[in-house]
Amino acid sequence: MSFWTAIVLIVIIGCVTSVLQERYKGKRGVTTDWMGNERINAPLEDPAEKAAREREIADLRERVKVLERIITEDRDTKRLSAEIDSLRDR
Repeated sequence: MSFWTAIVLIVIIGCVTSVLQERYKGKRGVTTDWMGNERINAPLEDPAEKAAREREIADLRERVKVLERIITEDRDTKRLSAEIDSLRDR
């Protein structure tokens, strides 16, 4: 192998490596601005996952409202306090 063949192979290997690196970064959402700074972009969100998360949040908020109502009822405050104390003593 001649000297110039080795140089051409090294340049080709360098170019292929650069292309593969950029491809890998592109799949992972990494972009480079005009100054060379890399930034990770958030991946696009699946609408089905977003809807499921919104339903779960709504369900959890409803549960919190029920728990707040249970805790703040005046008529059972003494009974609730007694139950908490009995659980604490165990």
